[in-house]
Amino acid sequence: MTDKPTGQGGPPEPRKASEGILPDEAGSLAHGLGVPPETFHPDDEPRDNDTIGERIVYFLGWLGALVRKQVWFLLIMLGTMWGVLRESVRGNSWRRTVRYEFQLTLSDVAGKGLLSTLVMGSLTGVGVVSQAIYWLGFAGMAKMTGSVLVSVIVRELAPILVGILMLGRSGMLSLAEVGMLATGGQIRSMQAEGLDPFLLLVLPRTLAFTVAGFTLGIMFSIASLTTGYIISRASGALSNSLFSFYYDVVTAMTPADYLLIPLKFVVVGFLVGLGCCVSGLTASNEDSLRTMLPRGFSRGILIVMTVSVLFSLKV
Repeated sequence: MTDKPTGQGGPPEPRKASEGILPDEAGSLAHGLGVPPETFHPDDEPRDNDTIGERIVYFLGWLGALVRKQVWFLLIMLGTMWGVLRESVRGNSWRRTVRYEFQLTLSDVAGKGLLSTLVMGSLTGVGVVSQAIYWLGFAGMAKMTGSVLVSVIVRELAPILVGILMLGRSGMLSLAEVGMLATGGQIRSMQAEGLDPFLLLVLPRTLAFTVAGFTLGIMFSIASLTTGYIISRASGALSNSLFSFYYDVVTAMTPADYLLIPLKFVVVGFLVGLGCCVSGLTASNEDSLRTMLPRGFSRGILIVMTVSVLFSLKV
């Protein structure tokens, strides 16, 4: 469609948004990552004189738009996941600014979150580990202590609690920072200057969450088991040494546990960081912290629980 002149020699009249396919608001494109798709042509509703073929085409279009709207975030997550994995092994992706962002995020997530992880692990040891040791001994099943602690604490509970801790403490901070950059137009300014927001923001933060997930997961497991042993030893439920206690726990692990448990920590951290960055980067101009944070937190909880369930099915 050509622009219509407003008069003799006057400037062309801009085309209205309703005359094209794309919206006129730049922010509604979510800065290149797309927005939840709606019906592409809401005015093309079926009419009484439409043929059967036209009605079928309309129904298929409506059904496709509905399905795509439901799986929109999942599709973006899959695409950005592949992008992070691909760019992380390329040497020219790790420029000085990217390395600095990675170090800064890792220091915030793993360094500043270590104390919170140790405290949560200690509370878990008091409330869960010590109780499990006591009741297993009371029931005459003390030999199953190692396998129960591995199955319940290290394999299931630790990844969930560490994922929620990273999500609430550092994930929401990253979501707010990236989201405010997106809604404020700074992301488009970076793109206009030739800078890639994906390499500068998403890649280093996601990989920092990945490393922090493994680190905090191991520290959480050690803190919870050690605290549970101390409480049980003080109450008389255990009489063996700390070395013997850890030996029972380690020997209760199967060869698959040595691979799946660290992998579970890594995947939880990876997807929590990626989900928070993507949720912030896809924010539109109409979003604010009141809408971004609850949406990002619910997505993060869903990610953590989904990873836990999928890994549990593999075990």
